[in-house]
Amino acid sequence: MKKSRTTITEIAKELKISPSTVSRALNNHPAISTKTREAVIELAKKRNYLPNLLALNLLKKRTNTIGVIVPEITSYFFSSIISGIQDLLNPLGINMIIGQSNESFEEEKSLVRTFASIRVDGFLISPSSKTKKFDHLKILTENNIPLVIFDRDCEGIEVDKVFVDEYKGAFQAVEHLINSGCRRIAHIAGPSTLSTARHRLDGYKEALKLHGLPVIKEYIVESRGFTPKHGIRPTKQLLALPNPPDAIFTINDGVAIGAMFVLKEAGIIIPDQISIIGFDDDPHSSYFKPSLSTVWQPTYELGMLAARILMKRVNTNNDLSKIRVEKLFPELIIRGSSR
Repeated sequence: MKKSRTTITEIAKELKISPSTVSRALNNHPAISTKTREAVIELAKKRNYLPNLLALNLLKKRTNTIGVIVPEITSYFFSSIISGIQDLLNPLGINMIIGQSNESFEEEKSLVRTFASIRVDGFLISPSSKTKKFDHLKILTENNIPLVIFDRDCEGIEVDKVFVDEYKGAFQAVEHLINSGCRRIAHIAGPSTLSTARHRLDGYKEALKLHGLPVIKEYIVESRGFTPKHGIRPTKQLLALPNPPDAIFTINDGVAIGAMFVLKEAGIIIPDQISIIGFDDDPHSSYFKPSLSTVWQPTYELGMLAARILMKRVNTNNDLSKIRVEKLFPELIIRGSSR
């Protein structure tokens, strides 16, 4: 038979005192005598008593829990952000619950409802690639629930936001390719619904224009995702052009790895014939042959900053007249895949 959890009432009954006295003793209330406090603590340990933190926190109108929603948790990018969030929250005694939307708008909405129903103190959200409407997030702000959006923007939602300067990172990558002698530079872009993909595309175009190179429509191919398999079709499409590119800038390292696979299968020498640059600086990128040139993003710092801003909101009156929008700077990492 399954043993039930020990309660304050049971401890009180055994010691022949009131439940309120037990509660005060466990919380080190000065009105409780040392003898009574020691007796309560000793019996609580003996019975393996665990406090109902949810009930206690609800009485204080705080759960000391933050809801974190990300598109996926298996990639280095989001796992590094989560590490930054956790390392900021842990010393403060704040817990977090993590939800994975799997790039699904419906799943994201469901997670927001679930987390709100258990009364988390605030939200840290990176929207899915399918999220085009933001009513579920507006409900949070209308109910004065602190929200910080990170990595991917939700345009029109007036809340605190933390991003990496995607435009600058893309511009640096393409300018490096141009300076190394490449002239036919293609871009395997991300889904146009994503702000990050649009900003990287804008940086790509601006670098070409600034250096007097044309923006060729056929050299811009949209991927359907972010893993190596999503780099295969776009790369084959680019190689089939009458005048194939001599460089490829990809939406992320995963897609770049898929592109490198296709190039090697076709007998193309990287970077002598085609240079390639990714984005994110996945830890595995430096171990490929040739090692992958990429754009490093301060993901851990992004997570810490987003969590710090959220906790400031949680601990104040959440005055939305002073919105913070922070941009962190990326860094170009030049390796063997570019000239």
